[in-house]
Amino acid sequence: MILQCGMHSACQHEAGTEPPYCLPVVLFRSQFRAWGAVVFGSTRMRAVLVPSRLPVSQSAGRHMPRFPAAIRMTTSLSTKRSATIQSVSIAARFLDILAKADGPLVLGEVARRAGTGTSTAHRYMQSLVREGLAAQDEVTGHYDLGPVALSIGVRALRRIDAVEVAARAMKTLASDIAASCGVAIWTERGPTIVRWYRNTDFALSTVTLGDVLPVDNTACGFVFQAHLPKEAIAAARKLQPASFRGSRPPAEMLDAVRRDGGAELNEHLFSLLTGKAAPVFNALGEIACVVTTVSFVKTAEAEGHRAALFAAAQAATRDSGG
Repeated sequence: MILQCGMHSACQHEAGTEPPYCLPVVLFRSQFRAWGAVVFGSTRMRAVLVPSRLPVSQSAGRHMPRFPAAIRMTTSLSTKRSATIQSVSIAARFLDILAKADGPLVLGEVARRAGTGTSTAHRYMQSLVREGLAAQDEVTGHYDLGPVALSIGVRALRRIDAVEVAARAMKTLASDIAASCGVAIWTERGPTIVRWYRNTDFALSTVTLGDVLPVDNTACGFVFQAHLPKEAIAAARKLQPASFRGSRPPAEMLDAVRRDGGAELNEHLFSLLTGKAAPVFNALGEIACVVTTVSFVKTAEAEGHRAALFAAAQAATRDSGG
């Protein structure tokens, strides 16, 4: 048996370069007196044909016989390779840094936020600049989002429907908490239910799709009043039945709705029940819709419905580009 380093014979790599590890070649004579070769490495196990002419074994100090072919086998990794491309993931991280920045950034700051060296950051930023995903100021050298990135962002926003995003969030929430969850949009007549999801532990049958809610007697109405022009609110109030009308909320209450991120009314229209609402904004910072829940007061307090709803509204706003 002859042991030979396969560094420049069995390894398939560019001439003049060193492979990442040494692959020893074990030559053996089989029971059929045919020569073969087994290459032990740390990559996948596979069998391939290698050239019939093998070089002289320097370690053994003698020539190896020429034989028609040999079998090369490499060992297998026990873990699967990642399906992601690392360089793409890193580039996306740099783009995210530019997107979240308040303005253009110097290279050193980009590297610091990315947790990489300056040379690495420079290579990636220059690649992004060449593709138009980033832009570099010729005078200051600062980096910012490029025209291609901006174009992608605009096209993505055009495809986002904030109501559908909010609807998915409410459908998920209705399966997590004991409450009925819905989405309301603003129409000329006031808050209008366009999505409504019931929980198996709680179902409010009095609310259906297309129902118009009171402007002044519901949490949804308060949230819309806090974010819409007074003229729109006044026009809708005139179109609502007299039985809908309640006391107009004071300015301090609407300020609290904007500050807290939503509104809630406990046992206002129905005893034992609580209604909560929170706004969802679009990419322009405008209110697109309101998400809302109705549940028992005690259940809402025990399960933390207010926090869950407000968090869902914030997530829907983020996913809508707001």
